[in-house]
Amino acid sequence: MSRKKKENAPSMPASSAGLMRFFQDEAYGVKIKPEFVLGGAILLVLSVIAAHVLL
Repeated sequence: MSRKKKENAPSMPASSAGLMRFFQDEAYGVKIKPEFVLGGAILLVLSVIAAHVLL
């Protein structure tokens, strides 16, 4: 990369501190455990398979 482009390029943060700060913020809304989401997805898949077999 040429020196001119390098000087005009925006500088990137030295670490991932911005990403870490994002995940530390408290979010509003409904909080669901990942186990419930995974269980619901598995239940949905099994119900679709059962519907194909029985219908």
